[in-house]
Amino acid sequence: MLKKVAFTMFLSGVILCCSQKTNSVTATKEIKDDANDLIKETSPYLLQHAYNPVDWKAWNDESLKLAKDQNKLIVISVGYSACHWCHVMEEESFENDSVAQLMNDNFISIKVDREERPDVDQVYMSAVQLMTGSGGWPLNCITLPDGRPVFGGTYFTKTQWTKILEDMSLLYRNDPDKVIAYAEQLTEGVRNSNLITVNKENVQFNSLAMERMVKLWKSSLDFQNGGQQKAPKFPMPSNLNFLLRQSFQYDNEKLQEFVMTTLDKMAHGGIYDQLGGGFSRYSVDGRWHVPHFEKMLYDNAQLVSLYSKAYQLTKNEQYKTIVTETLDFVERELTQEEGAFYSSLDADSKTKEGELEEGAFYVWTKEELQSILGADFDMFKSYYNVNATGKWEKNNYILYKTKSNSEFLKTSNISEELLNKKIRDWKTKLLKVRSVRERPRTDDKVLTSWNALMLTAYIDAYRVFKNPTYLKRALKNATFIKDNQIDSDGSLFHNYKDGKSTIVGFSEDYAHTISAFIDLYQVTLDESWLEASKELMDYSIVHFSDETTQLFYFTSDAEASLITRKTEVIDNVIPSSNSVLAKSLFKLGHYYSNNNYADRAKQMLNNMNDQLERSPSAYSNWLALYLNYANPYYEVAISGTNALDKLNEIHRYYLPNILIAGATIDSKLPIMESRFIEYDTYIYVCVDGACKLPVENTKEAIEQLLK
Repeated sequence: MLKKVAFTMFLSGVILCCSQKTNSVTATKEIKDDANDLIKETSPYLLQHAYNPVDWKAWNDESLKLAKDQNKLIVISVGYSACHWCHVMEEESFENDSVAQLMNDNFISIKVDREERPDVDQVYMSAVQLMTGSGGWPLNCITLPDGRPVFGGTYFTKTQWTKILEDMSLLYRNDPDKVIAYAEQLTEGVRNSNLITVNKENVQFNSLAMERMVKLWKSSLDFQNGGQQKAPKFPMPSNLNFLLRQSFQYDNEKLQEFVMTTLDKMAHGGIYDQLGGGFSRYSVDGRWHVPHFEKMLYDNAQLVSLYSKAYQLTKNEQYKTIVTETLDFVERELTQEEGAFYSSLDADSKTKEGELEEGAFYVWTKEELQSILGADFDMFKSYYNVNATGKWEKNNYILYKTKSNSEFLKTSNISEELLNKKIRDWKTKLLKVRSVRERPRTDDKVLTSWNALMLTAYIDAYRVFKNPTYLKRALKNATFIKDNQIDSDGSLFHNYKDGKSTIVGFSEDYAHTISAFIDLYQVTLDESWLEASKELMDYSIVHFSDETTQLFYFTSDAEASLITRKTEVIDNVIPSSNSVLAKSLFKLGHYYSNNNYADRAKQMLNNMNDQLERSPSAYSNWLALYLNYANPYYEVAISGTNALDKLNEIHRYYLPNILIAGATIDSKLPIMESRFIEYDTYIYVCVDGACKLPVENTKEAIEQLLK
């Protein structure tokens, strides 16, 4: 109904989808006379628009007050560094003087970086989805002076956008009551969208229900190429992480084979940078060949964790290589000296002719490869498909494997040792040439939530591979978050740039930081990280809680500028803040014997049960929590001077259904109390407070866990 009203009322024409390709830039802040207010910002995306003729404002109280004072409609335009069509609309419309004059005369125009302000994006994305049935970026929403939406869409051509601006400004001048009435209707829809109600029934989380949900999910999986049965293909690491665990705990060989197929196909595909490591955002086709070439921190963080766990289970050396190369990429391209991580790399880079072009940094012509590799070219082209299979456009090739090394060796008269040497030589030569190309630009803002995901990645890699450098990187980043992003009142900042921490944190910042600090405790046994996670959780409960549902709002109770507070529950590319918080509440309930934490986690999952059963693939991280209740979940407490050594032995195994606690000295942590015996180290395996006999031998403890 809302969709029909919107299109009848405003005759906006066709709304086009967004293609998410990076157009990121690290801009300078040299202030010139023709700069708009965005020149005062730190976001590279906002700075990119600082010299548009549009009189852009940033999202803040002053901009919103200005709209009310002048009684002007607001244009809220949301984008981000990795959005290709954001760049196109800027070039076509926002850099056009006549369009800019129309906007400046009739609207207050606010530009938003969705990565800095996901709260703003959530609200107006909900409005656009209600109006059009879909969403994407750029997100362009027109609102009343008080921020209530009246029109929205994604990318518009210059002609479409001009007509929308003219029609909306005319309608608001001539018939404001009609616009206000529609805004009231739409705002109510936004407030009620994705509304979660309290489930007062006592849901019995069980294996039969779990198997039904997985069976429903399986019908949408691509067992031949991996991922979902559609293009474009997104890695969706949260989904794969759950399916890996579920297949292990339920001995589902076919499902585990699907996960490994997906990991193999991604590792072989163009979505993975075969020379420099690291994953692009997604592939446009169904076989992981042609990526949109931007590299996002959050994708690479979660995929490092996933491939580490897959190696832990399978001992597949290819997965270790992927983790090593991806972390090398992160260290080389996305790490700043304080130990924090930048947000993304651009998809576009300059060609030899000086033009910005998608993928220019990564692709090769056949002639280039022949010149660089000489006599090795024939083997190289067979290995990386420099043929019709790997060809992209403009005679460029994306390096793309269709065979594993073992499969390639069966058809090649070469030893495994020599093949590995040749691969190393090829990469060295090509990386040397690539290094003189103009590299993709960096979005160098630091986001707390994404940094926490990368922190978790380093922890997972250290847990599995025991590389001390990984733990060093993890500790440095955790210390950065603790020293810079936690304010004196215990709250978190969302953003860090140019030495300044800014923007009040969102529930996603708390969720991922709490989770990462718990993980850091589980590899170091340093209780200060566990205590820090508890303090952040307590702050979240006070300032983010919806006490009716026991879920958490995305924004804190200090946020007053939005028309509503949203609750994030769907596990998308990044798991939802509520599912992550629920899992951490579950764990903290065990560590601190805290029934309030434990009861809240269970009620949160209880509330989500209907959604899980209807659409399991949209709630994969919730399903991971479901497994904790549907199957045995073990507390493993290690107490004694050799606790870290025992812990490292346990980490050799893929054990997704355990909670690690430990101490090398007497500990007052509730889960560790009265378990320390001087000169001896014991391992306690417990389920729901019932413990098996303590053992000193790690092998015996593993046997207790796998029975």
